[in-house]
Formats: sequence, C-alpha cells, structure tokens
Amino acid sequence: HVLAQYDVIQARQQPTYSQTAAQQNYSQSINDLFGHGTHISSIIASSGVATTGNYQGVAPGGNLVSVRVLDSTGAGRYFDVIAGIGWVVKEKSRYNIRVINLSLGAPPQSPYWDDPLDQAVMAAWGAGIVVVAAAGNRGPQPMTINAPGNVPYVITVGAVTDAYHPMQPLQYQLASFSSAGPTYEGFVKPEIVGMGGHILAYAPNNGTLASEFPQWVGPYDDFTMSGTSQATAVVSGVVALMLQVNPYLTPDQVKCRLMSGAHPAVNSKGTLAYTVFQQGAGLVNAHDAVYGTATNCANQGLNVASDLAGTQHFGGRANRDSNGNYYIMSDQQTTTCSSGGGLLGGLIGGLVCVVKDVLSIVPLLLDGLFWNGSYTSGSGYTWSSGYTWSSGYTWSNGYTWSSGYTWSSGYTWSSGQTGTGTDITAQQ
Repeated sequence: HVLAQYDVIQARQQPTYSQTAAQQNYSQSINDLFGHGTHISSIIASSGVATTGNYQGVAPGGNLVSVRVLDSTGAGRYFDVIAGIGWVVKEKSRYNIRVINLSLGAPPQSPYWDDPLDQAVMAAWGAGIVVVAAAGNRGPQPMTINAPGNVPYVITVGAVTDAYHPMQPLQYQLASFSSAGPTYEGFVKPEIVGMGGHILAYAPNNGTLASEFPQWVGPYDDFTMSGTSQATAVVSGVVALMLQVNPYLTPDQVKCRLMSGAHPAVNSKGTLAYTVFQQGAGLVNAHDAVYGTATNCANQGLNVASDLAGTQHFGGRANRDSNGNYYIMSDQQTTTCSSGGGLLGGLIGGLVCVVKDVLSIVPLLLDGLFWNGSYTSGSGYTWSSGYTWSSGYTWSNGYTWSSGYTWSSGYTWSSGQTGTGTDITAQQ
C-alpha cells in the first residue's frame, strides 16, 4: 500500500509542482521510467503470492512512501537524493516513516562527515529513521564501499547469491560484484549480507530496464535482477518486520539485533569463510532478527548528534599491514593521535597510531581475518547460527577522530565534493 509519493525531479524542474498534490493525488501517480525502484519496492513489500504459495515480498502488505530521486536511466544527482531524504525526514511523523531504503550509491568523494549526502543520511538516522544502504557493486576488491553506505551509523548491505543449480538451492556464496570494506575512515563494512543474485520481482514492462534487457522479463511483468540493491531491499523488508513486532526499537537497536541474528559463512572447521570486510556479521536471518533480544552491540562509541554538529568525528578499527592485508586492531593497538599515525597502510593519517610492540589481533577474528582483496569462492561452507561473536561487536565500535588529522599524499579525493553535480546511480 502506497501511503504517499513525491517526485523530487519534477519538483526541481517545475516550481509550481505541489507536494500536497503529489502526496495524495493518485490519478497522476509517479511513473517509474527506469524500473529499478519498482523492483526494489516489490522485494520489500509485495503482497503478491507466488505459485509456491509464498508471498513475493519480505514484508507483504507493508506501507510504502515512494520518493523518486533518479531519472529514466537510473542516474541522478546528489542534490535530488538529499532533497528526497530531507522530505522523508520532514514527513516522518505524518506517515510514520521508520525505514529508508537507499538502493543507490556513488564512490565517496570526501570523509563521511564532509559528504552532503552522508550528512543527510546521518540526519535521518538521528531523527529515528533506520537507514539501509547498498554497499555497491564495485567488488570484490577492498575499500569499494559506496556513499552513503560508508556512513558508520547506517546498515550497509552486501550481496550473496546461490549456486545457480536446482539441486543445490541453499549453497549461497558471496556475490563477486559485492563491494567490500573497510571504509577510508577504517570502519568495517558491510554490516550484513542479503540475497542479491538473480532476484525475481515486479518491474514495469515498458521501463528502460525491460526495454534494454528483454531476456530478463518474466511472463507477469516480473524481472530478474542482481545487485546489492536487491540485497538491501531484502534487509529493509526484514527491518520492517522487526519494527512491526517491536515498534519501539531505536535505529541502533535495530542494527544491533539485525547483526546479532545474522549467520556468518563458516567452513567445515568452524572458521570464517569470508572476512568481516566481505560479509560483515553474516547472512541476514529474519526470524533471529525479529525475535532477538541483543542490546548495546552497534554504534558503540559513536555520537550522531556530535557528528552532525561537527564537534566530533569518528574512525574505525581497520588497518592494513605491510603486506597489504587488512585486519582489525584490538583495544591495545589503538590510541588517538594528534597527527601522523597510520590507517589502512598510510592512506589516511591522524586517526590512530599502531602500538608496534603489540602484535595480538582480536582473537575472535583471527581465523579468516586477514584479507588482501582476493576473492574466496567459499565452497563447502555453511551459514552458521552457532558462530559466536564477541559481546558487543567490538570491531564495529568507533574512536574519536583527532582534530589534527591530515590526509596522506598516498590518497587523493577526487574533485566535486560539493555534491551539487556528483552523479549517483542505482545499484542494480
């Protein structure tokens, strides 16, 4: 059920466009000229029933608020996405908006706290809205997380797929395109992974996607698509179910229970098949997320209000050794520095100094932790519900970013940081 709709692009192009009319007049509904948004909405909340008797959507019958921010080619501008998020925050109380699905992204152009899109996302999180964002389709190499998925507060989603074999439908593996962390600020991303390989859902048969890829059009206006966008929609649907059962959960509590209920991929020895930079806490599990009771295990040490005010910014625990392997620093290995220091092999200076005589790595992540960007097929493993993470997900905690940080000459942010002309695309 669509409660409201708002076309940001039309509002920008036509000053006389009425927001009130857009919200309530369904005789002129927003047309999804591309088809991606409809596909995502169908995954989240379709109440259609498949031939198997199962609902097609994760949260069937859920209420939707449709906000168009991308054009007929699936591309858009920072300005429009920011305006759309701002509209959602403004209308939050009217429509009881609890979740924002952002199946879109662009390569980060600046630290998360300086990026205008990331700032808009943080404002939504601070307003009590759970933000679920796509990790991006630039994997499998490390440090490929898109904005706004690079924001430490939000739930960033990677993708898994199956074996494409009817006799092995549950042999899920990490999708080769799924972007991986850490972020440039040292945060572990994604937080979680969801099904994102050849997902069948509704999409208009006259849209751009259907016209360009007719081989993926099904008999009932269904369309098959793969991407972290689709995985993000799956997770957004699970979040909707969580809030239906317990509407008093805060965004941080939702993130905590979602991660705590995830099932990481482990091999026959019980060790991780993928690192946390690839799979986060693991594959989303709706039952365990909805009925979980975990608390205080996400965004510890972070403060979104201080971040938005510019009085504090934060960095994560990720680092890179001299061999190019990414790893997680323990508490004994991190300390705030006023300048210099090293994060991710010197790409960013000023966040943390590594105490050189402390060589121990977080014990719970020792097996399968180190990762140099090579892709692991993960054959012969299971998504385990019995894997034990340390209490509090210490690897997701943040540290205060020093006011005296400097950017290393080893990494240059590209131009266009104002966001007014920066391109952003759907992550199909």
